[in-house]
Amino acid sequence: MSWRPQYRSSKFRNVYGKVASREHCFDGIPITKNVHDNHFCAVNARFLAIVTESAGGGSFLVIPLEQTGRIEPNYPKVCGHQGNVLDIKWNPFIENIIASCSEDTSVRIWEIPEGGLKRNMTEAVLELYGHSRRVGLVEWHPTTNNILFSAGYDYKVLIWNLDIGEPVKMIDCHTDVILCMSFNTDGSLLATSCKDKKLRVVEPRSGRVLQVRCSCWGAVCCMG
Repeated sequence: MSWRPQYRSSKFRNVYGKVASREHCFDGIPITKNVHDNHFCAVNARFLAIVTESAGGGSFLVIPLEQTGRIEPNYPKVCGHQGNVLDIKWNPFIENIIASCSEDTSVRIWEIPEGGLKRNMTEAVLELYGHSRRVGLVEWHPTTNNILFSAGYDYKVLIWNLDIGEPVKMIDCHTDVILCMSFNTDGSLLATSCKDKKLRVVEPRSGRVLQVRCSCWGAVCCMG
């Protein structure tokens, strides 16, 4: 009897993706050429936000999801940062609130009007300063409203209480640039990857490092 390999049957094995038609895509967006290792976009149930190329500071577009097609070059932008925007994240509790961070060392909170932008937005709801170098990552706490985490090139993670506009804790356990951070489901644990080739699991409330794992293949860049 000849040997036959055993494969697990999948109902998706003959399913293929279909490219959307041009009118259902977003076209003409000058996506940033910044070399920072990040997604440069964020989406929720109402809006798509994309970091764009701009002169004299950083900016990003906020487009209603139903507004597909070609985006005009003069489409309104969120453009209050003095340096390149490095990360953007939507508030999981309030759909028109978005956080951004930048090379200008600031974290800013923006409130997008109903229906999207009609003109350039330069005034943020909150401007947060606490990092001594550029800020590369922001992440909202998954279960507590108005709690935001930011990671800077000063190797620190700051925990912000947006109700008072101040950092309430600093996590200072990294020895190099933090490349990614991600919460577990209830927000009780924070995982970070770092340029020092270590993956850490941290308890945010205490700042205690619960686990450290090393990578022998180089810096750990991203976590799912």
